[in-house]
Amino acid sequence: QVQLVESGGGLVQAGGSLRLSCAASGRTFSSYQMGWFRQAPGKEREFVAAINRSGGNTYYADSVKGRFTISRDNAKNTVYLQMNSLKYEDTAVYYCAAQTPSYGLYNKRYNYWGQGTQVTVSS
Repeated sequence: QVQLVESGGGLVQAGGSLRLSCAASGRTFSSYQMGWFRQAPGKEREFVAAINRSGGNTYYADSVKGRFTISRDNAKNTVYLQMNSLKYEDTAVYYCAAQTPSYGLYNKRYNYWGQGTQVTVSS
């Protein structure tokens, strides 16, 4: 069983930055592919970014490419999402997710989910 706990959400003005963190339980964090998803009110959950087990490869949704950066620290069992140049439309609950075994960055089926953290961008 993998437990994921997100933190770092909050209220920020458009153009600002936030860094989300997701702490994972377990001693095999380095074997998980990790991803970030988000869900805005009235919309379906959508993929944001993914990172492979070593952290050497990443994949982004077009809507965040160039503005968001996903990274991980396997020694700390933590994955991050640095969000810059935030826009009003980035407002959503952000979820971190783990995929184990890993099926590749383009596979968006994840086994474990955190409880989410709210990000609100004011225009």
